[in-house]
Amino acid sequence: MTERVATEPFHFWTRLTLTKLTGRRAVDLAELVEHLRAVPLSVVFQHTHHFLVQHQYLSPEPPNDFAFWVSNVLQEDELGERLAAIDTVSFDHLRELRDRIMAVIEGYLEPRQALRTAPAGEEFHFMDAVSFLLPTRHRAASLAEFAEALGMVGGASIAYHLFESRLRNGGQENDFSRWLEGELGERELAAAVRGLDPYSYTADGLRHRLTGMITQRLRSRLEP
Repeated sequence: MTERVATEPFHFWTRLTLTKLTGRRAVDLAELVEHLRAVPLSVVFQHTHHFLVQHQYLSPEPPNDFAFWVSNVLQEDELGERLAAIDTVSFDHLRELRDRIMAVIEGYLEPRQALRTAPAGEEFHFMDAVSFLLPTRHRAASLAEFAEALGMVGGASIAYHLFESRLRNGGQENDFSRWLEGELGERELAAAVRGLDPYSYTADGLRHRLTGMITQRLRSRLEP
C-alpha cells in the first residue's frame, strides 16, 4: 500500500516560557476571584497547565495551583476538591476555563459570611507565563516521518501541539489530530490522539504512547 504524502508537511514548533511575577496577590477567596477576573489569560494558563507542560510527574488528579492553595493554605478542602475536579484541558479556550474557575469559587462563597485568610507569607501570588514560539528543524510529510520526528522533538514541542496551542488560540482540535485527518486522511488515528489524557503520562510516556499508536497504524497497513 502506497503511503500517503501530505500536501502541507507538519512543522514542529517548540516553546520557551519565561515566568514572571505580576505583582498581584490574594489573601482570601474574594481577592482570588477579584484578581482572577483581571489578569491576562496567560496567567490562567500558568496556574492551571504549567505542570502539564513540564511533565515532571504523574498525578492521579488534575492538579492546579488554585486548588492547591485553597486546600493547603486556606484549608477549604471542599472547594479545593471542586477546583481540582475541573478538567482543565477539556475547554476550548482559556477564557471559558477562567469563567468556570470563578463560577466554582463564587458559588462556594455565596452562602458564607466569614472568609479564611492566608497566613503571612503564604498569600497566592499570581504568576504570568510569557511564551516564545520557535521553529524546530523537524518536519513530516508522511505518517512514518511523523513517528520519526516525534522521537526527536522535545517534550515542550509535543505539549504545545497536543493541547497548548488549542487552549491559547481557541478551538476544538489539537495540531496533531488536525494534520493527521486533514492531510493524511487518518480519521481513526486522529480521534485516538484526540482522546489522549495528558494527565496520565509523563513526557516520555506521552511520546511513547503517540509513537506506539502510529507504529501500530503503520503495521496494520502491511497486513493482508
